[in-house]
Amino acid sequence: MDEVFHALADVTRRAIVERLVRGPAAVSSLAEPLAMSLPAVMQHLRVLEKAGLIRTEKVGRVRTCQIEPDMLRTAEQWLGRQRTHWERQLDQLDEYLQE
Repeated sequence: MDEVFHALADVTRRAIVERLVRGPAAVSSLAEPLAMSLPAVMQHLRVLEKAGLIRTEKVGRVRTCQIEPDMLRTAEQWLGRQRTHWERQLDQLDEYLQE
């Protein structure tokens, strides 16, 4: 989970994930809207892949990336548990303050 949140802490990597949620894409098309070199984009992709958020595949000369939904679901479930816990805490505080 630490690697997932580390990977998602960067705005560029979040933008890549948001794009890949719509479907697989070639590295060149992912790099196109970003104001950085292709090697810099590749570094971001390695971080995302190491975190288990994306998968890459090379066919011929084209490297394609796609989202790995399982890790996103795991992060979403963890966040949901945290949200539930803090909502309960806030409800208890509200009840206490209403007394």
